[in-house]
Amino acid sequence: MISVDCPELDAGDVFTTCISRVRDADLKARLTAITGDVTAASTDYIDKARNNRLHEFVRQAIIGGVTTAEMEKVYTQRMASKKAPGRAAYDEIFNSSAKCLLCTQRKVDTLDHHLPKAHYPVLAVTPANLIPACASCNKAKLASIPTTADEAALHPYFDCIENERWLHGEVVPGTPAVVRFHVEPPAQWTQQLCNRVQVHFDALGLGDLYSAEAADELLSIRHQLTGIYQGEGPRGVRAELVARSESARAARLNGWRAVTFESFASSDWFCEGGFAAL
Repeated sequence: MISVDCPELDAGDVFTTCISRVRDADLKARLTAITGDVTAASTDYIDKARNNRLHEFVRQAIIGGVTTAEMEKVYTQRMASKKAPGRAAYDEIFNSSAKCLLCTQRKVDTLDHHLPKAHYPVLAVTPANLIPACASCNKAKLASIPTTADEAALHPYFDCIENERWLHGEVVPGTPAVVRFHVEPPAQWTQQLCNRVQVHFDALGLGDLYSAEAADELLSIRHQLTGIYQGEGPRGVRAELVARSESARAARLNGWRAVTFESFASSDWFCEGGFAAL
């Protein structure tokens, strides 16, 4: 996960902009009447998110006189749509990261509702609840609802797990070699944080994603490693892999690429020629 600052957009202002072109007088009046509810919900959401208490956020199918379906349309038709009045806010959040904040690998395709709008309609256009994400992660999360703090999904705006090492891997000898990734949290982490990171890793299928990326990486460096092996042997191969790992780790401590190179370098089988297995 990539941790970034929460959008500075005001939830009430975004909501007001989104509903500014509503023509139906009755709908416009009902939507306008709940502006305060949207603002209050955003404040409550941010407070709970900072303390990993979003599982306590109250679900409401109807806000004032506005239904869930009507709130969902505020997002789909009046914010996410290309010519919607709220599209500028959508684009600002969307463009805040080139990579999915959840898997850190694939490109951003959409905005993910951290708490799903189908169950928390008051948060449909709340900036703090909208996360730049890839389609795969968005689909994997779908309408998941946390019921305990241990089950709460990691939040890129309020959780930071990138300053300490937690992603590890190991080479599984075979034809070809495979890197198997796993979560190994620091000893000082709370059990709750350990559980949440494991849930994040499993729910988004990060192990399979990173293993596939590692396989592609091996394809791209196999020719170079063969040349190094012929000239310098296993020691030269390991030195190259260690250097690549250190460089990648400087960019992202828990990046799959850094872990891949480290795993390759740590495997005697790999450095002694296992990399060439096809």
